[in-house]
Amino acid sequence: MQRGLTLPELLLAIVIACLTMAIALPGIQAFRDRLMVTEEVQRLISAHRRARVAAILQSQPLVLVVSADSLSISTVEGHDVVWAASGPLSRGVDLAGGERHFVFSPVGITTGVSNASLTLSRGNATRTIVISRLGRVRVQ
Repeated sequence: MQRGLTLPELLLAIVIACLTMAIALPGIQAFRDRLMVTEEVQRLISAHRRARVAAILQSQPLVLVVSADSLSISTVEGHDVVWAASGPLSRGVDLAGGERHFVFSPVGITTGVSNASLTLSRGNATRTIVISRLGRVRVQ
């Protein structure tokens, strides 16, 4: 007596596995998109806080530059880069709009626009970060 599977049994197992994957794959992709967008939101919030604290600790104005390709903190003149990291696009997350500049005063308050919004998206997952001049950050 031989052990093993017959060809029809093997084909049935493959068909069941393919159907299961076809049902589960879209849900997994949507979950991954939400996870990546949430991770990039947290990275942008951390960069904002880092720039604010660095401006206070160094007692000088600093600029946080947020673009799809990169995040960086530098002096107002732009000569000294204090910190730099890759942007959301490196992880497949789109940043709506162009490059944004946040200038932090030595007391940690941003100058310029009263509120700024950054919208991140990947697939159907979208999150918006609203940043006030006083440093409050809200995620929608």
